[in-house]
Amino acid sequence: MMLDFMELIEKAESIAIGGHVRPDGDCISSCLAALGYLKKKYPQKKVDVYLERPSLVFSYLTGFDEIRTEASEDTYELFLAMDSSSIDRLGFSEGMFHRAKNTLCIDHHISNTLYADHTLVKPEISSTAELLYELFFSRAKEEGLSEEAFVAFLGQDMAAAFYTGIAHDTGVFKFSNTSRRTLSIAGHLISTGIDFPRIIDESYYQKTYIQAQLLGRCLMESIRVMEGRVIFSALTMDAMKFYEAKSEDLNGIIDQMRIIKGVEVAILLHETAPQKFKVSMRSNHDVDVRKTAVYFGGGGHIKAAGCTMKGSVHDVINNLTALLAEQMEEQAVSE
Repeated sequence: MMLDFMELIEKAESIAIGGHVRPDGDCISSCLAALGYLKKKYPQKKVDVYLERPSLVFSYLTGFDEIRTEASEDTYELFLAMDSSSIDRLGFSEGMFHRAKNTLCIDHHISNTLYADHTLVKPEISSTAELLYELFFSRAKEEGLSEEAFVAFLGQDMAAAFYTGIAHDTGVFKFSNTSRRTLSIAGHLISTGIDFPRIIDESYYQKTYIQAQLLGRCLMESIRVMEGRVIFSALTMDAMKFYEAKSEDLNGIIDQMRIIKGVEVAILLHETAPQKFKVSMRSNHDVDVRKTAVYFGGGGHIKAAGCTMKGSVHDVINNLTALLAEQMEEQAVSE
């Protein structure tokens, strides 16, 4: 099965790689890992990456400076959509996707809408980076290479990209999507000598002063509802303007809210237009926030999901908590 997808890639002489809007660590890393592998394995191919301008915290990744942030009029033989669960999530590269002669989506979101000509989706795998690693490794095994030899072929540059993607989408290997295989792959990647403590510190934990200020404000103004089981905080457009903050400055805030004792679901609202909010949700234990996100037109994972909603903060929270309460009540009855 994996090799069928590799054949699609190998037959294409020109490949455009694109990811979802507001690319995160897994998306950026997967795209650059694919770029590095294809350029090294098949140097005769034309391969380009198209993404919204990514955060500079990932500038250590090889190929970062080659990312194209505007659409091209070129028609590629294959468009490789990475970590994007629906076609509208491709942003400015959607037109290129439509023009491509063939399309392949590699993703691990259970909410994937199967919009590509060919789709490789494995929701049970931690990240798109891990899935991509397994795809490329399947070809290496077919060629008689051991995993050690395959990782040696990748080298430190690609190993850093795969490791970054996996680390980010597993919450540095502490989310429930972390499997024994995930840790095994990470072990092989660090055997190349990558500076993995620095990768984790500087791309995952390290915060700017503005990020620290936003975190403090969100925690100070957070509100607990449903007997403390749900916590939420909201950042308005005025607040973002006051701190001269960008959407990427919100990274990590919701994770701090989630680990507060007694919290089952954390919700962060970010106003992107008057009374229009980007909603991020994280859960502990058994609450499936993806169900709530999908109901409002979003998607994601069981324990990490999001959507966009209109209305006041009061309206949005009331609508979200109504669905969350139903789910929690159903779980309580079943127990």
